[in-house]
Formats: sequence, structure tokens, C-alpha cells
Amino acid sequence: MEELTLTTPALLFSAISLIMLAYTNRFLAYAAVIRNLHDKYLENMDESLIQQIKNLKQRLNLTRWMQILGITSLLLCVLTMFLIYIDQHVLAVWIFGIALILLIMSLALLIKEIRISARALQLHISDIESHLKKK
Repeated sequence: MEELTLTTPALLFSAISLIMLAYTNRFLAYAAVIRNLHDKYLENMDESLIQQIKNLKQRLNLTRWMQILGITSLLLCVLTMFLIYIDQHVLAVWIFGIALILLIMSLALLIKEIRISARALQLHISDIESHLKKK
């Protein structure tokens, strides 16, 4: 096995930073949509709005866990670099492995969240299509 150097965990910094930016943008977009749906629900107590809010709540929770796992992965990359710096290479390898697993878990949750989002949009498209057929 090759020795882990400071550059290996450092390579993940830019990737994780970009992923976290994307996650934050998703989080902010969901927050804005939820606020709008909340206002609409207060005006019109429509059951379909409740279903949309439940869907967004699930997606928001997934995004929160994606962020937590991504940030923890980044923290462990920094810890890995520190462990390499103080010549604790065996521990550094294990910590870096955990960081990679957490990043994989974060990305797996992203896939799940995308599938839920796509399914929700498909329901909207079906609703529009059914209204068009009635006309």
C-alpha cells in the first residue's frame, strides 16, 4: 500500500466544498418553497399543499443529512492531514477511510433525494397533462 501524503486528503477539499455549496443551494431553495407553500396553505387549506410540504420536509431532512455527512467528511480530512503531520500514519489511513465512507454516504443520500425530487416533479407533470386532456 502506498503511503498516504498530505496532498491526498487535500485533494478532496475542493470537491467537498463544491458539493457543500450545491447542498446549501438545495437547502435554501427548499426553504423558500416551503415558506411559499405555508403562505398558500394559510390562504387555502388545500390537501395537495400538505402532501407537497411533506415531500419537501423529507427532501429537506435528506439534504440536512447530506450536509452533516459532507462536513464531517471534510473535518476528518483535516484530521487526517494533522495525523500525517504528527507522523500517525496508520491512524491517518483509518480516519481518511472513514472520511471517504461518509462522503460516499452523503452522495448516496443525494441520489435518493434526486429520485424523490424527480418523482414529485413527475406528479406535477401528470397533473398538468390530465388538465390538458380535459380541455
